[in-house]
Amino acid sequence: MMRALMLACALSGMVVTSAVAGDTPGVTSTEIKIGGIFAFSGPASAFGLVGKAMLAYVQSINDRGGINGRKVNYIAYDDAYSPPKSVEQARKLVESDEVAFMFSEHGTPGNSATAKYLLSKKVPSIGIVTGSSKFTDVQNYPLTTTSIVSYDTEGKIYARYLTRTLPNAKYAILFQNDDLGKDYVNAFKSVLKNDFDRRVAAVSYEVSDPTVDSQVVTLKSSGAEALLVAGTPKFAAQAIRKAHELGWTPLIILNYPSASVGATLKPAGLDVSTGVIVGSITIDPADSQWDQNEGAKSYRAFVDKYLPGIDISENNYLYGYTQAMLLERLLRQCGDDLSRANIIKQARSLHDVALPTLLPGITVNTSDKVNMNYTQMRLQRWTGDHWDLFSEVLDASSE
Repeated sequence: MMRALMLACALSGMVVTSAVAGDTPGVTSTEIKIGGIFAFSGPASAFGLVGKAMLAYVQSINDRGGINGRKVNYIAYDDAYSPPKSVEQARKLVESDEVAFMFSEHGTPGNSATAKYLLSKKVPSIGIVTGSSKFTDVQNYPLTTTSIVSYDTEGKIYARYLTRTLPNAKYAILFQNDDLGKDYVNAFKSVLKNDFDRRVAAVSYEVSDPTVDSQVVTLKSSGAEALLVAGTPKFAAQAIRKAHELGWTPLIILNYPSASVGATLKPAGLDVSTGVIVGSITIDPADSQWDQNEGAKSYRAFVDKYLPGIDISENNYLYGYTQAMLLERLLRQCGDDLSRANIIKQARSLHDVALPTLLPGITVNTSDKVNMNYTQMRLQRWTGDHWDLFSEVLDASSE
């Protein structure tokens, strides 16, 4: 009798496990399919390196036997930073590939274009790579979490830093003419309030523009003593270089999406970039100050095996690696329940997760109140050959 009861319980457990896997597209007893969309080509192709690093890390997961007995099938497509293409690729991932959920879809334009479709299909979109403030709204984006500090939070950190260090100066903002750039402008407005129009010169550019030279000339004429570049690496590099050519020497701050030595500072000129400030969440594994850091050592070993020959100073590879570690943590936390309901539940239940490539003091904390994995940053200044980490952990509320 006891043996029969134990067998019945075991069979019942097998049925439950099978039902959980079978009820979620892309989940079997041996595999989970997850989708990603990146700009592997086009004007923001520097961010495609995030996807390449994620694919490499997923391969390392599978080489270690997978997660909870399942191999991870991470399917990543190129949208060339084009919203219509983003929608096309999202449909392919959901309807043809039948992924369980999306992870790390890149870009404000693409995520804006696919959000309604994914919600209609009840597909979670976890760890999206955009800081657009609209995506932090749980009510409107109930199946979404974001994986960089919101541009609004970041912009407020910069605005308050400038009002302390250059309290009487004018500030210039070069911003991408979309949700990405506009969030930074609005953050400055919220901090400066009635003084914004008097103290800030803001000029936009389009991602289709060949250069931002004319915009930089215009901003120089404003007499600003500080310049925030709120855009993507290609244009941030152009802005640094053009300011140098004009003999304009403002305090330059780059937003987090442009905070890469390889993608931004090298094209601009490492010497020319001296003094540039960025807000960051991750270490720079190419910097000797992190030589004894376990996260940096593990990352370098990973690169040697899975991404040999890359430019290790290119921050987008590191960010992709960090994202993939977060994915691994999420899947392990889900256990054998890979239902979409549990995926979003666990994505909102990450507490004090200290990933090894994050700067000291930066942790991942999520909740069901706001769609953000990161709410903190630290400021770093480029010395010409390395970053000087000069601030404590900052967030908009503590500033």
